[in-house]
Parts: sequence; structure tokens; C-alpha cells
Amino acid sequence: MEHDVEIVDAQIHLWQGGGAPQHHRQTPFLVEEALAEMDTAGVDRALNCPAIWDPRANDYAAEVAAQQPDRIASLGWFPLEGEPAPREVDRLMERPGMLGLRFVLAMPDLAERLATGDLDWVWERADELELPVALMVHPAQIPLVGDIATRFPATRLVVDHLGVLPFLGLPEAAAHLDTLLKLAQRPNVAVKASGVPSMATDLYPFESTHEVLRRTLDAFGPERVFWGSDITRMPCSWRECVTAFAEELPWLAGDDLALVMGRAVRRWVGWL
Repeated sequence: MEHDVEIVDAQIHLWQGGGAPQHHRQTPFLVEEALAEMDTAGVDRALNCPAIWDPRANDYAAEVAAQQPDRIASLGWFPLEGEPAPREVDRLMERPGMLGLRFVLAMPDLAERLATGDLDWVWERADELELPVALMVHPAQIPLVGDIATRFPATRLVVDHLGVLPFLGLPEAAAHLDTLLKLAQRPNVAVKASGVPSMATDLYPFESTHEVLRRTLDAFGPERVFWGSDITRMPCSWRECVTAFAEELPWLAGDDLALVMGRAVRRWVGWL
């Protein structure tokens, strides 16, 4: 790659067990394979979102981070069923390499609890600790992210995948974009430009996605847009995920490129 910038992937999943959903690879993705592929792709660091389908994924994330602290860190999770348990946040943050939280809230049961405020105890504790919190939400939930950001201003929120659901292609995939871009008014909200090739209607360099990316960068600025691959469900190589941003977007260059490709997410999650 011709650009001398640090490349930090804002989202990968590492796991050891089975049970992956059909849109992800069906075999475990272990750190040894991840590091080898990162070296080939030119990825310096990766932010692991421990797979929610593997109940031991947080344990594995802590083991990996202890072994590779300069290359892998994590945003962890815990089950949200049951009574409020703020101590769960503290326990998770005591694990090696845990920089913050990440939850998938698009499922109907959790979507309802998010809407009713039953999960406010999580955001309250994250706010007290000034943590980054990444959320995968249904597009209909995006206004609720703005509400959380307003009520808990010390929480650094991140919307995964530009709010795009994994099974949708353009233009349907970005039908919510205007709603997402309104969140740019909240200084404690950022977005992951992760999994972008999955919504493309064309092959590399995925020009069908460029207008969505351009509008997102214009709204949030490069300090709050984080490139990521979500590589285990991508229709292309990790290298192509990198170069689709770093070499194929002529309007993304210089300091802006360095921010989007890694510097900004490291600042946001405190991986310094």
C-alpha cells in the first residue's frame, strides 16, 4: 500500500466454539489465523468484538489480549437478561485488553428492553466509567441511540456497520442514512464504517457504496468514522477491505485517511 498510515480494524470477531450464524464463516476464527491474515493485509491492530454465539468468547478475548496487547484489544459483552447488574460492567472491564462494551440489540427481546429503558443501568455505569460502547442496532433503533447519547454524555457510543443490517444490499441497506446522519449532532456518537462490501451491488472497489461513505464522512468527520472489516462475513479479502478505503476513495487522503483507518478509533476507545 502506498499510504504510510497505521491500519486498525475497528471490528473483527474471534471465537473458538461453534454456532456461528449463517452470514459468518462456520469454523472458529482463532488468533493465529487472524494475525497471519492481518500481516498479509497490512492490518497493524484489530479491535475484537468477542462473538456473541460463543459463550467463552470473552475468556478467549482476554487470553488473546494478554498474549498480543499491541495487536488485539476488545469490546466485550455479557448477557443482558435478568435484573440490573452494574457490577457486570466492572467485572468485564477488569479483564485483560477490555477497553469497553459492545452489544447486539437488534433482536426483538432486547429491542423492546432498549425502547422501555430497561437497559439504562448499563449506559449509566458506562457513563460513570466514561467507557466506549459499540451497538449493533436495527435502523429503527437509531433514534434511541441519540437518546442514550443525550442522557449519558460521558459514554462514547459507536454505531456498528453504519447501522446497516448484514443481509441488505443497496439502496435498501442505506434507506435509514438520513436518520443515522442526524446522530452526528451528538459529539459522543461515532460510526463504524465496517462491513461495507456486504451492502455493495458491484465488485471491488465497491463504487456503489461510495456516496454513502462520502455523506457519512461529511456529517461525522474523520474523527468519528472508523474503518473496519468484520472480515468473517465479507465477500472479499481482508486486503481488499483495506484498499477499498485506503486507495480507492480519492477524497480521503492525508490526515483524514490516517484518522479513518485507525488513529480515530484508537483515540475513541482509549487504545493508546
